[in-house]
Formats: sequence, C-alpha cells, structure tokens
Amino acid sequence: MMRRSLQVVTMRFGHFLYHTNLDPERDTQAIDEALAEARLAEELGYDAVWFSEHHFTGEVAYGDPLIFATAVAMQTKRVLLGFAVVEMGLHHPVRLAIQTALLDNLSKGRVLVGVARGSSFNAFEYRGFGTSAKEAREQIEEAEELLVKAWTTENVEHNGKFWQVAFPAVRPRPYQKPHPPLFRACVTAESIAAMATQGRLVLFRSSSAEQAREHIDLYRSTMLSSGFDEQTVERNLGQCWMWRDAYVAETAEQAQQEFIPGFERVDAMLRKTVARWSPPDEVAPRPRRPLREIYGSANPEYSNILIGSPKQMKDWIAELRDAGVPNLLLTHRGGVVSAEQGMNSMRLLSEKVMPYFR
Repeated sequence: MMRRSLQVVTMRFGHFLYHTNLDPERDTQAIDEALAEARLAEELGYDAVWFSEHHFTGEVAYGDPLIFATAVAMQTKRVLLGFAVVEMGLHHPVRLAIQTALLDNLSKGRVLVGVARGSSFNAFEYRGFGTSAKEAREQIEEAEELLVKAWTTENVEHNGKFWQVAFPAVRPRPYQKPHPPLFRACVTAESIAAMATQGRLVLFRSSSAEQAREHIDLYRSTMLSSGFDEQTVERNLGQCWMWRDAYVAETAEQAQQEFIPGFERVDAMLRKTVARWSPPDEVAPRPRRPLREIYGSANPEYSNILIGSPKQMKDWIAELRDAGVPNLLLTHRGGVVSAEQGMNSMRLLSEKVMPYFR
C-alpha cells in the first residue's frame, strides 16, 4: 500500500536568485540588482538564498555562482547559501571542494551544495567549456565521490576513470562537519529512487502538486525499503527543497500582465540560442505553448510556475505543503520583470503568504 506523505507543519522559504539580463550593456546594473535582491531576502525573513549556473546568454546575470555567493556571504549574516545547481561537469571536483570549503568558512557554515548530472537543454554551455552534457552525466558519480573525499579525507589518492589525483589535504577544511550538505537535483522518478536508495538529499522539480506527492512518497518508501529508519527518512525530507517559479502581485491579472511577456521573451531567446549553438547530436527541446495560453487553459502540468495574487499563492503553496513538500526555493526571475516589480513580489510573498506556513 502506498504510504502517504505526512502534512508539513512548518515550511522554509528560499529566494532563488535566478536573475536574468539579456542586454550586455546592463551587466553591472543587473549584478547590483541581484545583490540587492539577496540583501532584501535576508531582511524579509527568507531562510535561504539560492544560486544557479548558466553561461554565455545572461540567463543568469552573475554567471559564476561561487564568486557571486561569496559576495552575498559578505553582505548577509543569517540566510543559508545554496547552489541549485553547480553544473558539476564544468568544475574540477578538487577545485570545487576548495572553493566551497572557503565559502563555508567565510559564511560560518551556511553553504548548501546542489549539483546536477547535466542537461541537453543547455548542452551549448558544456560545448563552450570544451566538454559535453553526455560526458557530464557519465562523470557525476565519480565527481561527487572525489568532492566528498576531498572535503573529508587526508592523504588523498584517487585513481578513477576521469580523475587521477594525490594530495595531502584540502585547506581550508569545511566549517560544517563532516562537510556541507550535498544535494542532487532530480526530475525523474528513476533519479529520485536512485538517490533515496543511497540516503542522499534531493532538490525536487516536479510539474504539479500531485507529482510532488508521488515523488516524495517514492523517496520516502525507497529509503525505508533500503533499510533507513523513519527518523532518518523524515530528517532527510526535512532538508530537501523543491523549486518553483513564483511571481506575486496584488491581483492575478496584474501578475500575469507583468510577468508573462518578459518570461516569454527570455524563453524565446534561449530556444533560439539552443537551436543555434547546441551540438548537432543534441536535440533541441520541443516548442512550448505560450505561457499566457497555458494559464488560460489552467493546465495542471504547468503548476510549477506560480503567477498570481497572494490568495492564489497561499492556495497553491498549501497544496504543496499537503503533498509533503518541506521547503520551497522560489524565483521571481529578476530581469524578466523590473527590479521594482521583483522586489514587490518578494515583499508580498514574505508579508502575505509565508506567515501562513510558519
């Protein structure tokens, strides 16, 4: 019998700093706006600020999440600093261990490290670094093994398929012991089950509240069947996060009018970039219906993009809470909307929505 998710009483909220800038002339301004969002997130009581990694298009204005997270660490005191995600195939695991250990010390133990296998959608980014999404997927298990080994072990000797290294120890050692929490971003049931079997933490990305329930139930039942006790399972789930785009305005109509045109403009640019720059053996994603049409038909498959009034946002988040979602990382897509609009959305969510879930 399927084990149903327990209702989550208290949720944590993270601001996913997915700040976009399509105009190279505005790079400096966009970076300053992203920093201001991070400071505002702490001021408004968000529990975490999350960073992403994309290159060459301005999809993520600050480009390098590790350097940018360090700047945010120096301008904040309390919020957790999470990566969703570091594109593991673009980083040497030992270098990443050193960089994250330093950031963990600078932030006094606020770092959360999320990584991913690699995606065909942004295959052109891997191409820009002389590698491929396919190679990144093949490397991920060894890359994570070496990352953890570098964080935690002295007199390291690693002779793997992709890396052969030997060194006394990574310095500085991580502030958190034995190391910062390590997450794997998972979309499919197969990848969620694989992580649950190992007792690994997950960053979820489901397409609906019902699918979120299915994924969380799968994670729980797989951990239990793999020999983990209920206390460990619940502790793990309490540390996992789920990503949602979220934009709030005073009314649903205002939210859609402000958010949808910018989102569709950015989406169209990215699809053109993928079609032009992806390697020939990578298939570009299929065309997607315009977001305004999706909202007109109330398609439940796209409830991962939450655009509406504070009342609607409370209802949508309540569905996720009742599905067992413990923590949400929400992006207002700075650059898709103006800086003023994005900050207003953050304030509305913190003042009129978040208190109902704490």
